[in-house]
Amino acid sequence: MITKDEIQELLYSTETYRVERTTSTGDMDKFQEAICAFANDLPNSRKNGYLILGAYDNGELSGLKVTDELLKKIAAIRSNGNILPIPVMSVDRFQFPEGDLLVAEVSPSDLPPVRYRGRTFIRIGPRRDIATEAEERILAERRMSFMATFDTMPCLAAKLNDINTDLLRTKYLIPLLGNELVESDTRPIEEQMAAVGMYDTEHKCPTYAAVVLFGYKPRRFMPGLYVQYVCFKGEDVTSEVENEMQLEGNYCELLPRIESLLELSVIKKKPVFVSILREEMVSNYPYQAIRELLLNACMHRDMQSNTPLRFYEFASHLEILNAGGLYGNARPENFPSVNDYRNPLVASAMKTLGYVNMFNRGVGQVQTDLKENGNQPAEFNVNLITAFKVDVKVSQSYNNENGGKIDGDVVENIAGNIVDVPSLSQALSLVLSPVCPQLSEVQLKKMVSVIDYLFRASSSITELMDCAGEKNKSRFRQTILKPLVDTGLVEPTIKDIPNSPKQKYALTDNGRENLQTIS
Repeated sequence: MITKDEIQELLYSTETYRVERTTSTGDMDKFQEAICAFANDLPNSRKNGYLILGAYDNGELSGLKVTDELLKKIAAIRSNGNILPIPVMSVDRFQFPEGDLLVAEVSPSDLPPVRYRGRTFIRIGPRRDIATEAEERILAERRMSFMATFDTMPCLAAKLNDINTDLLRTKYLIPLLGNELVESDTRPIEEQMAAVGMYDTEHKCPTYAAVVLFGYKPRRFMPGLYVQYVCFKGEDVTSEVENEMQLEGNYCELLPRIESLLELSVIKKKPVFVSILREEMVSNYPYQAIRELLLNACMHRDMQSNTPLRFYEFASHLEILNAGGLYGNARPENFPSVNDYRNPLVASAMKTLGYVNMFNRGVGQVQTDLKENGNQPAEFNVNLITAFKVDVKVSQSYNNENGGKIDGDVVENIAGNIVDVPSLSQALSLVLSPVCPQLSEVQLKKMVSVIDYLFRASSSITELMDCAGEKNKSRFRQTILKPLVDTGLVEPTIKDIPNSPKQKYALTDNGRENLQTIS
């Protein structure tokens, strides 16, 4: 970070392309545009840029008082997702007799062009402006010259016709830059792709990021770019295989297939009793948590490896193993608080496509979702040199060997009374038998679900159908609701207008009293 003496020199510096002074403290758009421009470093000075709050253009201090809140507000610019790729910057406060200065120091990016909300800002002397097509091309070519990561490298074996450019345009360019800007862009598609790191103009070929995200057959160039899913009946890979499939394609095709796999094959639900009159549907795994883990594996994997992303489902746990261990600044001692990107261009595109947020909150949210679903915390093996492994145990609630049935003959009902289960079921059947002589077990189960729901508050027929798991309104009204009303357990709240759109149903006083004292 810059020193106090260097700051005093910068206040009166003539190097205006790397210094912006302002007395404003609330114009966040202005600040983010300035940081974006410094990160692009159009003059290629490789010198840091400085946004200085609390100084006039002539270098005099305005008397600003820099608070901790203001420091946090400016520091949050780095990772709020508006400036991509994420800039390298630091923020500090300097105190002088005339007032404070808040200084944001921004390093030139190795992955230009850097964009703020899809637009490329640059510094031209003391002025900040939006880059022209020629200036953006310079920045794009500079990105390629750094060759910082594999996804930005040219895929020399690929040609433009190996890329689905229509998909790239509709799924990526338009969401990133806006339809108006893309429609008005008259440059060849190669130059448009180069501006977003998807084409190498020097070698006249797509980059690996373009192949991964939009290629027709990406495995021709990266054989390991697929997901191997296997469902085992037992607890290890030596047990019998119940189901297996191989998911491949570019990420615009692959990621939706992963989501479908989770929804249709992996995430399962079943009813679990939570009280004598109510049951809830529980999942073996929370969908959002497993989705986040798989998408992160796709984003961070080593794409040069021939090893597929392995997604194994066992009887009591899931295992995700992908090539490539922790990368860059991320190390075993600071994971997951520190993150880094092996494939920053792919990561940025996945954010634009709506699959990740790049806020470094994924692991924390995963653990929260698992806890709320009754699962143990995910176990991350970050000590593997060439791989990254995650293990997730099945929900304890879902894995109940009794399959959601009530244990024992005595439980506590929702009114707080100790009741005998067989006696309660028998009593309810007796109460309903005059109007339902052929009462089925399924009917009884739905009726007690409705009664339990009504103990909390009066409810509409739609709400009661949902709690009973019934889709047919006419059948529900005739076989479930009408018998409860006829026996005097339930009554409509608007008796004079039975078909009122505001009609709700509630337990009668007599019904509530009788149900609470059944034993």
